Amino acid sequence: MTPINSKQLFFHYNKVSKKIYKEHPITYTLIHTIHLYSVFIYGGFLFIDNLFIAKLKGDLGAQGYKEFRELLMAHVKKVVPWALLTAVASGLYLLYIHFGPIAEDGLSRFQVLLGIKAILGLWLGFRGINQKFFGIEPWVFQSHTFPFTLVIIIIALSQFMYL
Repeated sequence: MTPINSKQLFFHYNKVSKKIYKEHPITYTLIHTIHLYSVFIYGGFLFIDNLFIAKLKGDLGAQGYKEFRELLMAHVKKVVPWALLTAVASGLYLLYIHFGPIAEDGLSRFQVLLGIKAILGLWLGFRGINQKFFGIEPWVFQSHTFPFTLVIIIIALSQFMYL
């Protein structure tokens, strides 16, 4: 296989994406849609938790906030961890589809940003798997502020990838 430069990589990426979409349009569209919805559920919870729920402590008092949080988390823990794991699994499929070959002059900007996005998503998934299946709480960054920050960064990267 001969190495390709970044211009050839762009055309190869478009050709591969179109080929996959033409060969399996329903599969790709379904997995992409599942990925988006699961990210909306996980990211949406982090947005609500960090921007609104955390601010209720002053209004409800310490005991009221604790009771409210326990009631809320009983419902959240049934849905949000599964959404995170679904987002990671579908994200790995999309990474496989979109990453493409590495050019002779190295990774393209798209590949670098996609790789960073994947690493951050995998970190969130690793954290979620440890919590959901093994009951291991995070050693550092125990609040939802750090995952919230990572989700913001992932969203920004997903927009900058296509510039």
